[in-house]
Amino acid sequence: MKDLEFEQRRTLSRAQAADQLEALAAALRRGGQAELALGPGTLTVRIPDELRTEIEVELEDGEIDLEIEFSWSTEPSERRPGDGD
Repeated sequence: MKDLEFEQRRTLSRAQAADQLEALAAALRRGGQAELALGPGTLTVRIPDELRTEIEVELEDGEIDLEIEFSWSTEPSERRPGDGD
């Protein structure tokens, strides 16, 4: 069972989509605790210094589907500055 799942589907103008991506990019740049506006509320998440990414592009039935996914552990990192890989 998932601890939390939120999915939102809606139609946005190109400018609205860019605004949403810019807000996410700013949160990623700042790191730490980030507040993301999701629908009627706000979700606060911890964004670490390193995260995994996945970009997927599909063309099917005359429609392009672009997915950008970021993931990271919710556990505190055991790495300390200066630790080797």
